[in-house]
Amino acid sequence: MGPGCASVLGWLLLAQAALQVTGGRPCDAKDFGHGSLVCACSAAYCDTLDPLVLPPPGSYVRYESSKAGKRLERSEGRFQHNAKTPDFHLTLDTAQRYQKVKGFGGSITDAAAINIQSLSKAAQNHLLRSYFSEEGIEYNLVRVPMASTDFSVRLYTYADAEGDFELKHFNLTEEDTRMKIPILRAAQAVAKRPLSLYASPWTSPVWMKTNGAMTGRGTLKGNPGDKYHKAWAKYFIRFLDEYAKHNLTFWAVTAGNEPTAGEIVFYPFQCLGFSPEHQRDFIAQDLGPALANSSHRHVQLIILDDQRVMLPYWAQVVLKDPVAASYISGIGIHWYLDFLAPIDLTLSITHHLFPDYFLLSTEASTGSYFWEPRVVLGGWDRGSKYSHSILTNLNNYVTGWTDWNLALDMEGGPNWSKNYVDSPIIVDSSKDVFYKQPMFYHLGHFSKFIPEGSRRVGLAVSKKCHRCDLEHSAFLRPDGAIVLVVLNRSAMDVSFGISDPRVGFIEAVAPSDSIQTFLWTQPA
Repeated sequence: MGPGCASVLGWLLLAQAALQVTGGRPCDAKDFGHGSLVCACSAAYCDTLDPLVLPPPGSYVRYESSKAGKRLERSEGRFQHNAKTPDFHLTLDTAQRYQKVKGFGGSITDAAAINIQSLSKAAQNHLLRSYFSEEGIEYNLVRVPMASTDFSVRLYTYADAEGDFELKHFNLTEEDTRMKIPILRAAQAVAKRPLSLYASPWTSPVWMKTNGAMTGRGTLKGNPGDKYHKAWAKYFIRFLDEYAKHNLTFWAVTAGNEPTAGEIVFYPFQCLGFSPEHQRDFIAQDLGPALANSSHRHVQLIILDDQRVMLPYWAQVVLKDPVAASYISGIGIHWYLDFLAPIDLTLSITHHLFPDYFLLSTEASTGSYFWEPRVVLGGWDRGSKYSHSILTNLNNYVTGWTDWNLALDMEGGPNWSKNYVDSPIIVDSSKDVFYKQPMFYHLGHFSKFIPEGSRRVGLAVSKKCHRCDLEHSAFLRPDGAIVLVVLNRSAMDVSFGISDPRVGFIEAVAPSDSIQTFLWTQPA
């Protein structure tokens, strides 16, 4: 090899090293014929983002993803001061302050853990860094099922020994100790932001249940305050105890996943039925005191964890009881029946009735309706549905949004009851690759740029827009920067303006089927 070749090789190695230090590797795009692209990742390669650097005063940065193929593509521009205002413009008003943001994330189900661990160590590392690190989309929320769900390969709880009211035989399973816990610790290791974990149980042990089965219509035997309810409350504490032994502490627990499911005859997977009255009394007499009198008294308690169509009724029943209310911090909502429940008549009204309790979206997935295909590799519309849900939730006082499975296989599983769905990351373990779907990048437009503690602020819309079907929300970050997310779900490009009275004006275009995140700083 001549000296010229050696120097070229040296430069190439240096460039590669610099690229690895700064991130910013492009998407390895794959088209599966579903209208848009996925980004393929393997042990050898995965697309990354640069760690976020705020622009200098008077400038802005824009990140854009689109059906046409952009994936969080970064560009920069400068504010203008004497531009003609387009007909349609958004004007920032930071004097109007709304809810604080908790964050964004997904769920470490057994299925997610199985899929992550089906990859080589190097590919696993790329997947976890994609979700949790500065070179990824920086999730900070993780929902952790307490024992099995439909996204498990078997049905189990942690206390299946008949009549064990003292929970002497309570044990975590291999799904926890060999799968979920190592993955959670690996996620913490790559995350710059602290992760907030919250736990949800699907069912109690069958010996506590009226129907003696994990599935189908059934609730706890007896009445609040009795030995069954005390044992079920203790189960939460033992779960938190056991995870604490692995140095994993929880921000919150929900009182139970989808309590209305357990009121449905022949319900096909794990559930535990509660009416709002039953949940209220269980919290007041059993779960609330158990948490308050334990070493986990700091752990916050979330009610409902079910469809928003139950609001505001569920919150009114539970939170108007002062004893139950004293133990509760928030209200969890799922998205599956949103089409039955206008957002202003459910979430906004609940916030105004109970402003001291946060609203949190605790589960969403696409491909869940029986008439839909399960996994659609490169489905842009599924990402747009996520962003539409997140924006409408944020604009109606919700503090954060949690996706369902962090990763699924090409079928949308595993799932013991074959209730397959889609996921932002789909794993093909036969090739040691995973695919980052449009949903992944849509979520990143929020999770990476709107950190915990950000506050939604006012955004006035001019009246002059004709056929401008844009959706948007603005935030003031803890570091003082402004974030604006703009979603265009239409097939037309839309010209619009952004006005920050303290900084200036941006002339912008939202391309058809795109999402953009703008960031800028204001003068001190």
